[in-house]
Amino acid sequence: MTQPPSEILRRRWLAELLPEVAFEGWTEAAAKLAAGRAGLTQGEQALAAPQGVVNLIDAFFDDAEAAAREALAAEDLSAMRVPDKVKRGVLAWLAVLEPNRQAVRRAASRGFLPWSAGPALQRTWKVADLVWTAAGDASEDYNRYSKRGLLAAVLPAIVLYWADNPAPEDLDGFIARRLANVSGIGRRAGQVVKPVLERFGKR
Repeated sequence: MTQPPSEILRRRWLAELLPEVAFEGWTEAAAKLAAGRAGLTQGEQALAAPQGVVNLIDAFFDDAEAAAREALAAEDLSAMRVPDKVKRGVLAWLAVLEPNRQAVRRAASRGFLPWSAGPALQRTWKVADLVWTAAGDASEDYNRYSKRGLLAAVLPAIVLYWADNPAPEDLDGFIARRLANVSGIGRRAGQVVKPVLERFGKR
């Protein structure tokens, strides 16, 4: 599949920017220097990232999601319990981000936080959808949204914990506990929400 020119330019730009982000952060100044090293003209910069750093952060996380999706597609998760599939999906996404851990930390202060911000909400939802889809969830009713919404709600805490470089077993346990917490919330919410939706669905 042929990449559009804007994507090709954006990847060139990111390749030069990511090594500097750990030190300079996701700043317009760092982006400008990286664009110069990538040999991008003003017009090419406008095509690649019309909103500047915001578009570059989005592209960075989009690439990570695509790589995680590809990695999960190559795994056989069929023998796993659903909670283990979800945990595996989260860990696969974090593994893709691992080489750029500092860039993620920097993004947390620029575009990944506060978590109530529109772009951050969209990102966490997309990751939650990636994880649940890889886990085999194909629901179309309220379950689809509740599962993804509950996972998206705990992803910020998971990312911040991961950013401090915990031991693998500690990270595994932390994710398992967060998922267990939201699983309980989801079951309790379902007892209330499902009858209401079914009632209105009959009308």
